[in-house]
Amino acid sequence: MAASILGNAVRRVEDPDLVRGRGSYVDNLNVAGLLHLTFVRSPLAHARIRGVDVSEAAAAPGVVAVYTADDLKLPRYHPFFAVNERCARPPLATDRVRFVGEAVAAVVASSRAQAADAADLVVVDYDPLPVVVDPEAALAGDAPLQFDELGSNLAAGARSAPGDDPLAGAEVLVRVRLENQRLAVVPLEGNAITVVPGGQEDEHELTVYLSTQMPHLFRSLASHVLGIPPERMRVVAPHVGGGFGGKAGLAAEHSVAVAAARALGRPVGWAETRSENLASMHGRGQVQYVELGLRRDGGIVGMRCRVVADAGAYAGFGGALAMGPGYAMAQGVYRIPRIGWDVAVALTNTTPMGAFRGAGRPETTALLERVIDMAAAELGIDPVEIRRRNFLRPEEFPVTTAVGTTYDSGDYDAALTEALRLADYEGLRAEQARRRAAGSRRALGIGLASYVEITAGGGAQEWGSVTVGTDGGATIAVGTSSHGQGHATTFAMLVADRLGIPLESIRFVQSDTAVVPRGGGTGGSRSLQLGGSAVYAAADVVAERARELAASLLEAAVDDVEVSDGRIGVVGVPDRSFDWAQLAVAAQEAGSPLAAELDLDQGGATYPFGSHVAVVEVDLDTGFVTPLRHIAVDDCGRVLNPLIVGGQQHGGIAQGVAQALWEEFRFDADGNPLTATLADYHVPTAADLPHYEVANTQTPTALNPLGAKGIGEAATIGATPAVQNAVIDALAHLGVRHIDLPCSAQRVWRAVRDAEAGILPDLWREPPAVFAALPVRGAGPDQQAAGADL
Repeated sequence: MAASILGNAVRRVEDPDLVRGRGSYVDNLNVAGLLHLTFVRSPLAHARIRGVDVSEAAAAPGVVAVYTADDLKLPRYHPFFAVNERCARPPLATDRVRFVGEAVAAVVASSRAQAADAADLVVVDYDPLPVVVDPEAALAGDAPLQFDELGSNLAAGARSAPGDDPLAGAEVLVRVRLENQRLAVVPLEGNAITVVPGGQEDEHELTVYLSTQMPHLFRSLASHVLGIPPERMRVVAPHVGGGFGGKAGLAAEHSVAVAAARALGRPVGWAETRSENLASMHGRGQVQYVELGLRRDGGIVGMRCRVVADAGAYAGFGGALAMGPGYAMAQGVYRIPRIGWDVAVALTNTTPMGAFRGAGRPETTALLERVIDMAAAELGIDPVEIRRRNFLRPEEFPVTTAVGTTYDSGDYDAALTEALRLADYEGLRAEQARRRAAGSRRALGIGLASYVEITAGGGAQEWGSVTVGTDGGATIAVGTSSHGQGHATTFAMLVADRLGIPLESIRFVQSDTAVVPRGGGTGGSRSLQLGGSAVYAAADVVAERARELAASLLEAAVDDVEVSDGRIGVVGVPDRSFDWAQLAVAAQEAGSPLAAELDLDQGGATYPFGSHVAVVEVDLDTGFVTPLRHIAVDDCGRVLNPLIVGGQQHGGIAQGVAQALWEEFRFDADGNPLTATLADYHVPTAADLPHYEVANTQTPTALNPLGAKGIGEAATIGATPAVQNAVIDALAHLGVRHIDLPCSAQRVWRAVRDAEAGILPDLWREPPAVFAALPVRGAGPDQQAAGADL
């Protein structure tokens, strides 16, 4: 066999088309007779709808149809899964609107401009209702109700079973109230859909072109909601300009577009504007009450957490992430013998919450890493040392945590040690001490974060196939769906490794339900370990069939035949061999093509981990934070292509640093978005971000043949708390103990001002009373619905 291509830095094969402008996105498809859809959206966060007058809009130039909820009669549903069935959302508002931007009517016209002009002519009679935007305030007994029939704004919740106090025996107690702010997803390409009805002779009633992470999931949900047999609907995702969790499921606008195309019998398309995208779905959004009990030597005794999760309007599933993956990862990388974890999911008059890169794991990691640093400060222990004293050890794996999660493999100290070496941690501490001794107003901060996360959770199965054609090339088909991660390159490497076929002769098929029979799509960093392993196993089956066929044709024993350098033949006898084209022709003539497909079931999730070191400089006079360096050592099991892994690390760091320092979606007291444009919502550019230094340790998993774990979300999870800890570390000599996310210049300046004035804010207050009344975990339909599928 030739040397393996795996482990090499292979450049991405999909990039030339993208950088040369040859990418095909939903909104630039050339569809004959396409009609354009736009929405009339509520300017109020909470109101009754007294009436909708569409008469003037319907008579406007170019308008083909104007729809309200009464016209389309679409059912209420949840776009991904149910947090609470009683909080389902109507695709077009019926009797009430519950957040600014909710769709009330839809206009279909010959051009986008005509549709937008007509939308301005729709008159909606609103009767304003009281608004609540703060999730803690929403849980108060006198809060304005989102759904009167619920009797409260508690959409779901769960608490740990009564029993031993997790803090019993603690010699030191660290308590803090943390905020993990609401974020917009902001992919390069917003949501977009084009629906093309089929003719009588077509196999499919509808072909839907969609910017999505999960084509098969969309088809399943749309079939259920709209009553279309799944085999009559073809879903195609062309190039997708980023997903990050925001393009999974069936959005309200999607079902309206499908319904309009069916009603009119003509193609209908919609692509959201940037302002629509910024206000369409959000992630994160938690208030966390954390108590950590320790011995005086730094050993952890136990932890109690009470989390208020903001669901937004209609109980967006993001509100329940603290109950699923957040709870599953509550122990992090540490030995914590007892954990109490209570979650209350609150309905508010704000944009519905969903998944954003990491989906529940970043929030829990931020909680843990912040309170660990606070414990180190309280005990006078270096942040490195307190982590090392409490790390789970390599010899303990597989290990089951206090909340019942079983980690497959890990070496947490190895990643931290490498990150510290790359950072020159001792040198940084010395420089920090020099600046402090000199009274510098440009303070240096060094922040650490060590994390473990769950990948391929909630569905560790995927479909893949490999077919060798008569031209000697291979075609890969897989049920995962790339939106920028480099699947075409990595999966081609797997086939090239097993079959010796050059990368340029390998075709990649994905994201089309007409040619890919099933698939879980992309989410939760699952693609390589599941889809890649399925392709790798299918390639092995093809290789074995090729050996058997060659042995038959050459009248040789199968054991004497090998696949080597793109040929299949007798070992050590080059002139007794076939190339792939010859063998594929022979297989075709025999009526048994060289092809294999299979569903790979990994049997469980994997648990990547890592450590980050962030270095920042803080101007004590202005509060401005400059990130100087960011060192990330992420362990995703076996690394198959370091170039692609590094790219995922770079992108993840950017989003993690952005949460730590800049990004926050805010509303005023009336529920009006205050950051609904990119002039107000700060997405960083390259000029804002520090130099990245990325590396990897490799701790393979035994759960799949590649030994691979996920990498897509890892760096985001590690970056945010590392930067937050660095900012606070820079101010520690002033007495600053905590700053909530994001560590904006204003917040930092205020913390410095207060500390220098001798004012140290109280970091704790009692959690809302609602926690005492939550159902015990594992009991109650709402709690089960919220956590079961995560």
